[in-house]
Amino acid sequence: MGIVKVIEVIATSDKSIDDAVRNAVTEVSKTVRNIDSVFVKDIKAHVKDGQVTTFGVICQLSFRVD
Repeated sequence: MGIVKVIEVIATSDKSIDDAVRNAVTEVSKTVRNIDSVFVKDIKAHVKDGQVTTFGVICQLSFRVD
């Protein structure tokens, strides 16, 4: 039986929610191996002068522990 660990991260993008999720995976994969899935816990957008400027996501990433 394998062990799966879950960590929570916050990531942003000035392009889209999809890009913010991809940024989360890209950054975490620099130091964590065996990422299996991403659960988007929350989504947020920052607004300035009536326009969305950045997107943010709170993600839980799960990975297998060796």
